Amino acid sequence: MAKLKWGMIGGGEGSQIGPAHRLGAGLDGLFEFTAGALDHRPEAGRDYGQRLGLSPDRSYGDWREMLEGEKGRDDRVDLVTVATPNATHFEITKAFLENGFHVLCEKPMTMTVEEGEDIVRLSEKTGRICAVNYGYTGYSLVRHMKAMVARGDLGRVRLVVAEFAHGHHADAADMDNPRVRWRYDPAQAGVSAQFADCGIHALHMASFVIGQNAERLSADTVSCIDSRTLEDDAMVNLRFDGGTVGRLWTSSIAIGRQHGLTLQVFGEKGGLRWAQEQPNQLYWMPLGERLQIIERGEANLSPEADRSTRVTIGHAEGMPLAFANIYSDLAEAIRAAKDGRDMDPAADLYPRAEDGLRSMAAVFAVAESGKRNGEWVDARPPLFR
Repeated sequence: MAKLKWGMIGGGEGSQIGPAHRLGAGLDGLFEFTAGALDHRPEAGRDYGQRLGLSPDRSYGDWREMLEGEKGRDDRVDLVTVATPNATHFEITKAFLENGFHVLCEKPMTMTVEEGEDIVRLSEKTGRICAVNYGYTGYSLVRHMKAMVARGDLGRVRLVVAEFAHGHHADAADMDNPRVRWRYDPAQAGVSAQFADCGIHALHMASFVIGQNAERLSADTVSCIDSRTLEDDAMVNLRFDGGTVGRLWTSSIAIGRQHGLTLQVFGEKGGLRWAQEQPNQLYWMPLGERLQIIERGEANLSPEADRSTRVTIGHAEGMPLAFANIYSDLAEAIRAAKDGRDMDPAADLYPRAEDGLRSMAAVFAVAESGKRNGEWVDARPPLFR
């Protein structure tokens, strides 16, 4: 079976996210890295692309050049990943969707709710996939959590508790560090800093696992470092559309926390706990029984978990392999569309444009509620009300 062709915009030399995407896309042999516009500096992007193995005529200087170069080719790329600065996501994603390309966009998908609604409508109109890289939902045991909830192991879900707290921006002396400063500048980051950066990962994972979307929220946002305009810590109370209560804490000043993405789900018949820093173990406490530790790769897990694990039990699987599961899902979706068949249900888990839109609506809702001293506000985008 021939590989699908893949292209990337952004993620150039020195990028934090670029290598994870290239590892993830290539891991299962489903995609071939065929084209790229990897840097905002045209010559640096062309040079780096060729060093990574791209042919000179498909190592482009910028995304517009890549669009023009690819759209007329018989062997055009099947999927384009957008891994550029946040404010450029909408324009690039929109242009490639309009020209018939499938897109995987880094989060946040857009900077405004209105832009997000435009992308959702455009994806529906063109019939092209627009996925959003909430890559942590690619972890095998996160997918097993979702399967356990869906098949009723926990009964009705009462409460979900999500955290994404780290301490890497806790030093007030970093106020002039350009890699940190922009995140708290409304002109560059928008209406939210920490929640838009990390909190939406925790919120999306909670929604993904319990199969419900945030309906209302109340937020307490604060800048613990006085020089910052935008928040570096937020506590958010949520009500989901299926009746579940949500609690979400996100912080960038929690010294001693490293990555800090965790999820706990509590139902009528049991509770689950998973942490991204220990992704091979899922803690399961059935009501009235002893605590059980579910290991990634063990027998008799769900089809969703089995499909998304690659190495034997006891060996670590990390973030690039979680990304690889998103790419594997997308490859299956693209091939199913080409073949005119239904895709494998165990692969139908990649985050959609609708997820990106709901996240952006939540960002604006958190900012609004924070300014109004925690007043409860609607967390849904107008399109879904």
